[in-house]
Parts: sequence; C-alpha cells; structure tokens
Amino acid sequence: MTRWGLRVMHRGGTTTPGRAAMFFDKKILEVVSKDMEIIVVTGTNGKTSTCSMLRNALQESGINPLSNISGANLLTGVTAEFTSLATLGGKPKRKYAIVECDEGALKKVVPLIKPKVIVVTNLFRDQLDRYGEVMHTLEEIRTGVKLVPETTLCLNADCSLTASLANDVPNKVYYYGIGQGACEDATSDDELSDAKYCIKCGTEYEYSYHTYAHLGGFSCPKCGYKRIKPNIEVSSIDISAKGSDIVINEEKIHIGLPALYNVYNGIAAIGAYDAAGWDKKNIISSLANVSSSFGRMETFTYNNVDIQMILVKNPAGCNQSLSYLSSLGEDYVAVFCLNDKTADGHDISWIWDADHEKVAQDPHCKKIYVSGTRATDMQVRLKYADAEEEKITLIEDNEKLLEAMTSHNLPVFILPNYTSMLSLRAVVSAATGKKEFWKDQKV
Repeated sequence: MTRWGLRVMHRGGTTTPGRAAMFFDKKILEVVSKDMEIIVVTGTNGKTSTCSMLRNALQESGINPLSNISGANLLTGVTAEFTSLATLGGKPKRKYAIVECDEGALKKVVPLIKPKVIVVTNLFRDQLDRYGEVMHTLEEIRTGVKLVPETTLCLNADCSLTASLANDVPNKVYYYGIGQGACEDATSDDELSDAKYCIKCGTEYEYSYHTYAHLGGFSCPKCGYKRIKPNIEVSSIDISAKGSDIVINEEKIHIGLPALYNVYNGIAAIGAYDAAGWDKKNIISSLANVSSSFGRMETFTYNNVDIQMILVKNPAGCNQSLSYLSSLGEDYVAVFCLNDKTADGHDISWIWDADHEKVAQDPHCKKIYVSGTRATDMQVRLKYADAEEEKITLIEDNEKLLEAMTSHNLPVFILPNYTSMLSLRAVVSAATGKKEFWKDQKV
C-alpha cells in the first residue's frame, strides 16, 4: 500500500515501503523470500551492471525475476522489493531474485534471504568517511559471508582482497578471472593500487601481469598466497565502442557493453549463473543483448546528440572510465559532475588520485563542463591536470547544462558521482522522453 501511494505521487517507492514493512516485523524479509532462488551481488564496483546482466539472462529465458533495479541496496531497499512483490499472506510471487547489496548491509540482508550465490566483484577504496579503509569493507563482507555457510561464493580471482574471502570459511567457492595475455593494454605496477601488500603476511606482492589497479596475477614471495586458477578464465579480449569480444575456453562471447570493467562484470555474471546451477548457455547468449543500466553507461539522444552517462565514485572506477574516453579516438565533450552529499561521501579528495590527465590532455576532448556542489573543486583538479582553462565551463543549473553540452554537435560523456547522477539524469531523461526506472518494472 505504501509503494502504491508513493507511485501515485510519481515517486519510486524504493525504501519507504521497506521501512513500513519492518515497522510490523523487523525480519519480514525472511518470510517473503522463503524458498526463492537468489543471487546476491556485492563489492565496490560493478554491482548494478552485473545484476542487470543476470536479470537480462533470466528474462530472455522466460523468467521475470525480482530485483532491486533502482539500486536501493540497503536492508530497507531490499525489503521494499520483496514485500511489495509478496501475497497478502506473505508468500513470494516470484521464484527467482537478483539482489544488489551494499557491502556494509550484507551481514543484515543475507541471513534473512539465504541466497544460493553471493558474488563479490572487487574491493577498492571508496567513500572513506562512510566505509573507512578497504580492509574494513572487506571485514564487513566477511562477516556477512560467515552467516551463510551454505551459500556458494563467486569471487574475482584477480582481486587479492576479494579472493581472500575464501579463507577459513566452509562455503563452496567459484572463481572467475582474466588470464595473462588477455589484456594487451595491461597497466603497470605503479598505477593506483589499494592492495600492494599481502593480506596474510604484509609482504609486497609480485605480479606476473596486471589488468588494472591491483587486479591481476598477484603472488606473495614470502607466504605463498597467490591468485588461484579460476573456474572460468578469459584468454582474449577485444574492446570497441560497440562492446567487448572475449574468449573463454575457446568459446567466443560478445558482451554488448564496452570497457574492461564490463568484461569483469560479464564474467562475474557467467560465474554466478553457473555457480547457481542455472543453464550457463542462457547467460552467455544473453550478454550480446545486454544494455546499459541506471546511470551506468546509460545512453540518451537529445537534439540528435548522443549522450552517455557513466557513474564514477572512486579512483579505480574513475580511471577506467577516463581510459575509455581517451581510447575512443574521436572528438567529444566531457562533463564532470561532483557532489559531496551523504550518499556520495563527504570526502571528495579521491578526485586527486584519479588520472584526470587522460581526458584533460586528450586532443579529442574539445570541451569540458563541470557541475555539482563541488564543481569548483573539480575545476581546480582539471586545471592541475593541464586542461586549457578556456576549455572548462562551470554550469550549476542542470537544464542549462543539458543545452550547453549538446550545443557542440559532438558525442557527450557525463561522468557524475551518485547524487549528481540522479539529479542530472532526471533532467536528461525527462527531456529525452525516457521513462523513470520504476515505470518499466513488471509487477
């Protein structure tokens, strides 16, 4: 009833219905998820996109899963989805669910829904004032994992932090990763790394190869902790603006989204599907048709100008997005939107760790716009990155920003953090006639 009322008022109803349900029963989520087959996805980057890929595979096979498509991934948001799709008697209306879960909320959510699989995509430094250092986030996830020993873990073998979750737990573990030689443009040891030292003994890792940041073929020369050979491993990658072509066990697979991090998201989805015991052929065939999700490489067209919105929220993810733009080889307009609200993290110092020089010094970047509550900080960062001062324009109003950024008749790439994405996306989607996310949901 709460969700119905909110949507009559043209609001999404993503968390308040959960609070209303929990007012009557704090553990109502346990009741309304009973006997469902559930995959949970957590980690720093890639949660929403991986969930979108899993959801798309089920839908193409004729199954309409429950999913918190809005990205409301705390206990209240997850509870809102499950309770809103239950009968009056409290039984679930759906058999399958794909759930995005915040790292800190995992320990509250998974004991109630008892998922078949937990996917952990990666761990990077993110929102220091909320999560603390990355080791704290790791322990938050580990606490959640220990509460569901019967759940299969699907872990990124290339992330030394993520892979360590398999230590000292009885859970079955399924690994995925990218093999040596698959990435021709692998990054060097001196790129931004959130895990230089062995999680077991503190010795600096040695790498046989990198994919990006601290991901790759890590090994500790002292205690022997090293990357485990994954269950599925990518042996070849070819990325273009139209998507990513990869090879796994001599099988060619097309992922309908570009960028290396979407290759990781794609193989995480394949691994989760396989680990759940679902037909792996369905997920592999569906990846070619996967589309961008809510603010994650989401595309719009306004006044015949293509706009792509790419959420960035930490140095590692931002670097990958900047690399994507600088590799396009065509002229474009870049838009950086930076807020410092609670959902973003009040500490925005991470922008100095990201390599904005890749775009600031890119001759194909013809114009830069900055916006948001911390737009001046972003403007200063870009000036220090040697962007030409006359190339940068600050516009606070989103309607005016939309008109300005599309006035050059060049493709536009928007790199916002979370709350700035929400506000600008609302303006762009309204101007382009795109529905709000909840209007596309099947109930």
